[in-house]
This record gives sequence, structure tokens and C-alpha cells, in this order.
Amino acid sequence: MDGFHWADLLVVLVIAMLIFGPKWVQSMARNAGKTVSKAKLMKEQVMAELPIEEISQVTHQIPQIPLNSQQAMHMLLTPSEAETRREEP
Repeated sequence: MDGFHWADLLVVLVIAMLIFGPKWVQSMARNAGKTVSKAKLMKEQVMAELPIEEISQVTHQIPQIPLNSQQAMHMLLTPSEAETRREEP
């Protein structure tokens, strides 16, 4: 068992329609759609307010973290840009 499948959703909808009726299922689907559209709108508003340029500048200043031993060795053996800038007179 690895999650919720579309067949499961179909069975749940059929049972809900038998118990509550098609109008109730239709109104619940409409409300769910309105909720999803409001969530998308709020996400777009938040993304518009974020200072993306400042965030990208900060991420460039943060040093890279090696994800495996090969990347760690490569970072140790090759000089970084900051080190080469310090060495230049």
C-alpha cells in the first residue's frame, strides 16, 4: 500500500453519492475548487511580494555544501573564487 489512488477516490465518490446524493457531492466539489483557486491566488500574491533578487544574492553568498564524498574532495582540492580573489594583489 503506497498512497491514495484514483480508483480509491472513485469508490469514495460513488459511496458518497449513494449516501448523500449528487447535489451534495457537486456542492462539495465546487467548494473544493474555490478553495484551490483561493490558495493559488494567495501563493501568487506571496510570490509577488518576495524580494527574489535579494534572496538570490544571499544564496550566492552561502558556500556550497557537498552532497557526497566526491564533491567534498573536489571542493577541498580546487581553490574557490574567494581564495583566488584574496591571493591577487
